Formats: sequence, C-alpha cells, structure tokens
Amino acid sequence: MINEIDQEHRTRTYSWEDQTIGAKVGATLSGMEYLQGMMSGKYPAPAIAHTLDMGIESVEEGKVVFSIVPQEFHYNPIGAVHGGVFCTMLDSALACAIHSTLPAGMGYTTLELKVNLVRPLTIKTGKVLAIGTIVHAGRSVATAEGRIVDEHGKLYAHATTTCMIFPWKG
Repeated sequence: MINEIDQEHRTRTYSWEDQTIGAKVGATLSGMEYLQGMMSGKYPAPAIAHTLDMGIESVEEGKVVFSIVPQEFHYNPIGAVHGGVFCTMLDSALACAIHSTLPAGMGYTTLELKVNLVRPLTIKTGKVLAIGTIVHAGRSVATAEGRIVDEHGKLYAHATTTCMIFPWKG
C-alpha cells in the first residue's frame, strides 16, 4: 500500500558540539551559572537539544523553561508528536529546575519521572513550552513538577520528578 502513496523524501541534517566541554566546565560552576551560559551560547547545549530542536527559553533559580515547535520529525506513526518527546522535554525542564539550585561541584540524575500526556501535539499546535519548577531541594534528593503548555496556556502534559543529588566531577 505504501507504494501507492506518493512519498516525498525528507532530509534533516544537524550538528552538535563536543559534549565533554560542557561536562568539564559544568563541574566548576553553579547550576545557575552553567544553565545561563548554555542559554547564552557560551557553553554547548546537550546533543539531545539539537536532535529535538529544543531550546532554553528562560532560567531562574528553581524554574527553567524549554521550548519546541513540533515538527514532522517529532512524529510517531499515527501523525502526532511521539510521547518520548514530551518525556524528554519534561525531564529536561524538571531536572534543570533542580540543577539551577545546585552549587558548583554538585550534580544530579533523574531517579523517577512520572508523565501524564493530556492531549496530542502536532505541527498545527505551534510553539510549546516545558516549564519546570522545583518543589523540594534536599541535600541528597530533590523533586520538581512541570507542564507542557502552548503559547495560550493550554495544557498538553504534566509531570513530576525525583532526582538524586551528588558530588559531580565532570
């Protein structure tokens, strides 16, 4: 059946920076300094940001906002943005909200991520924001919550995370 459909070939090319640069620099800066440096282009963005065409919109202590404009390359087989894109956006925003509160020399990793997808995203949706906000910042564990909304505030997903905090060597 696919041979009966006129298929247009699509190509996407992108590049990313050496990821070891950010890891080394990040270990010497507070989370806020590092995230602000990434947002300004001073430090390389994670390769996954280039893969998804995702950017940091804003950073403040305890709150980070990422954005994506849904594209065909985000789609699952039924013509909507794949749930993994939602999860990646939310994991990034929530974990970075936690990262924004950490002093130099401390890192984190996601222990748990709970995501609720409320409605589909498509190329017709337009730009969406993943907004992550810290809930609790402890010495060894931190939690955050967040949501994906469009530019009018319409909810597409919401999530919570738990991250482990530890000394980071870079």
